[in-house]
Amino acid sequence: MAWDLEAFARSLGGQSPATRRAYGGDLRAFVAWAERASVGGPDGVDRVLLRRYLAFLTTRRYARATVARKAAALRCYFEWQRRRGALEVDPARRLASPGGPSRLPRVLDRGELEDLLDGPTLAASGSSALDALETRDDAVLELLYGCGLRVAELCGLDIGDVDLRSGIVTVMGKGGRQRRVPMHERCAQALDTWMSRGRDALVTDASPPHAVFLNRRGVRLGTRDVRRVVDRRSPVPTHPHALRHSFATHLLDGGADLRVVQELLGHASLQTTQVYTHVSKDRLLSVYGATHPRA
Repeated sequence: MAWDLEAFARSLGGQSPATRRAYGGDLRAFVAWAERASVGGPDGVDRVLLRRYLAFLTTRRYARATVARKAAALRCYFEWQRRRGALEVDPARRLASPGGPSRLPRVLDRGELEDLLDGPTLAASGSSALDALETRDDAVLELLYGCGLRVAELCGLDIGDVDLRSGIVTVMGKGGRQRRVPMHERCAQALDTWMSRGRDALVTDASPPHAVFLNRRGVRLGTRDVRRVVDRRSPVPTHPHALRHSFATHLLDGGADLRVVQELLGHASLQTTQVYTHVSKDRLLSVYGATHPRA
């Protein structure tokens, strides 16, 4: 029985490009491992074999998040095989990755965020292209923190997704789930400045006409471009996703309802959002310990 990895890849059309790439690599790695164990197709896989594979990954010191993603890829693949009738029983049903200590997200404090968002730039240099890049970077950083967007969501924004008059950005998230996220005034102003004054300076014949953000070559901004923006602007080592973590944590610290934060982040499950409650509790305990006279 063939593994049919190409057909499985085509079935992932509703997933993001990053998810399709990751799942494809995860399944190819599993198939190579299984075939070394003399398993020639999915009909030879049982739950014990899958558990052995995840244990193998753990012994190879893969990060917990990586093992969890590989387990998700296996669940998706074998559920697809069962759904199309190739397997009667799904061996990966309820397959969970091994437990272990989880790393809480890195949250930027208010001072670090002020330095990142309001710190000195190279704008007003006399170079229209350089000024345009700085204007773009202002809008990128404001959207990442002000709206809690994933980097891929930000890079995928089209002009029609932005309603500056209403202060709303429409985002296509994981699994093809669409959500509408409000922008605060400074975020909307930064985006308006970029789109009305900066974007045209970077447009070339190769530029996608609908892309909100362009890189210095005039093509759609990529995730590596965003990483470089954060590296250049941030006063401390950090990652673009830390702005999303900070967005959620600061909302909860300010009293926002967990389900509202779930909706803003685009999480399918409330359980995914609950990690931020632990981050907020850590912050509250830290403040309590530092300020209470009997602590």
